[in-house]
Amino acid sequence: MSTAAAETDAGSSGRTPKNGFDRFFEISARGSTVGREVRGGFATFFTMAYIVVLNPLILAAGVDAVGGKLPVAALAAGTALVAGVMTILMGVVARFPLALAAGLGVNALVAYEIAPEMTWADAMGLVFIEGVIIAVLVLTGLRTAVFRAVPTQLKTAIGVGIGLFLMIIGLVDAGFVRRIPDAAGTTVPVELGLGGKLATWPLFVFCVGLLITLVLFVRKVKGAILIGILVTTVLAIIVEAIAKVGPSFVDGKPNPSGWSLNVPALPDKIVDTPDLSLLGKFNVFDSWGRAGWLVVLMFIFTLLITDFFDTMGTMVAVGQEGGLLDEEGMPPRTREILLVDSVAAAAGGAASVSSNTSFIESASGVAEGARTGVANLVTGVLFLLAMFLAPLVTVVPFEAASTALVVVGFLMMMAVRQIDWTDYEIAIPAFLAITLMPFTYSISNGIGAGVISYVVIKVAVGKAREVHPLLYGVAVLFVLYFLRGPLESILL
Repeated sequence: MSTAAAETDAGSSGRTPKNGFDRFFEISARGSTVGREVRGGFATFFTMAYIVVLNPLILAAGVDAVGGKLPVAALAAGTALVAGVMTILMGVVARFPLALAAGLGVNALVAYEIAPEMTWADAMGLVFIEGVIIAVLVLTGLRTAVFRAVPTQLKTAIGVGIGLFLMIIGLVDAGFVRRIPDAAGTTVPVELGLGGKLATWPLFVFCVGLLITLVLFVRKVKGAILIGILVTTVLAIIVEAIAKVGPSFVDGKPNPSGWSLNVPALPDKIVDTPDLSLLGKFNVFDSWGRAGWLVVLMFIFTLLITDFFDTMGTMVAVGQEGGLLDEEGMPPRTREILLVDSVAAAAGGAASVSSNTSFIESASGVAEGARTGVANLVTGVLFLLAMFLAPLVTVVPFEAASTALVVVGFLMMMAVRQIDWTDYEIAIPAFLAITLMPFTYSISNGIGAGVISYVVIKVAVGKAREVHPLLYGVAVLFVLYFLRGPLESILL
């Protein structure tokens, strides 16, 4: 449990609401304060603001079946708008500190696999359909029932695995860990920094920023993570002004010594008019005739599995970090959380910015003290402002925001002691869930490996009755998910 979580638990007993706002969001009941919520909301925004820049870059790189491309400016505005509205909706309806935005991985699937088989409007229509299907599963109680069927210790392992996943995301985004090109003639897939050395200015900024954040955190400075991001950003601006490092790509050519995404320089203008021309540009019918029903069903199934289980893992991890889970590993208002998340998936399709989902970066806000939906109000408003303040959002580089992900990864890793490692029947599935998330860069892959191995081991040792009936169905779905490549080659 994090320092902030410990403070919350220590101060949560006997506190009465100060007013109606406090009572509605349960601020005092959860041992929080408005100040902590605001601080947490800012921290969450800064750690996931990159999506306003990155999502447009990924989607704009795709080309649909008729050669169409999506405009970057409209994608940026739509990304910020949907993220802001859905994050606020999560805060008001579920009152849980879980922010939402366009999901990474899903957007790449849409851009590089789905759109080339149809038009962009058709592809976004499939995303909309997938969101509606998940909403129906929530309203019928099936999605919550599946979540309850997962053993508590496996849920804990999912949270730990996501913590390691967050850490590797932070290290890769900052360039501290890099992929080695296949042409390098080595079997080692990754390396430290550039050529095995921390030889660039952005890496220097990241390392200094991480050390500053860790020192502030260990000294229990309020707002340590947020302060770390801001101080590191200022340092990055100074370094860029002096060293003129530039972006990671210059005129289409790679610049390995450059900043990973945003160049930390003061913008020429702060306010810009948002382009919302993509809103409503989706079609739910034509894809079936253009790509064929079997192709469409496979795409919907892949989207469904990814969104369905990513959110469940994220919800557990954030609740675990904030000490908000009950004895069964369930967060408060689980049904509402899952319902808003499914609505966000459909909203992302309707706005042509890909499926929106819960972001694990929300854990950085929880680490700052956020425990309620008030933090979401702050994060959501900041996303809405980002539509107009896009130039200012791009000032914070990955190298600054990634420091938070590494610290949060450590905090979430601490829950690993709650797993009984002497019981192989749960320890092995937990191990697979924890390790495969960072090593395959996917939350769903880790959950799938954990569920399948749990079911197989229980059946193998003659304890099939200990497995919830729903888990058998989930295991089968995950087997189909992992085998979708061979299945597509056979069926299509």
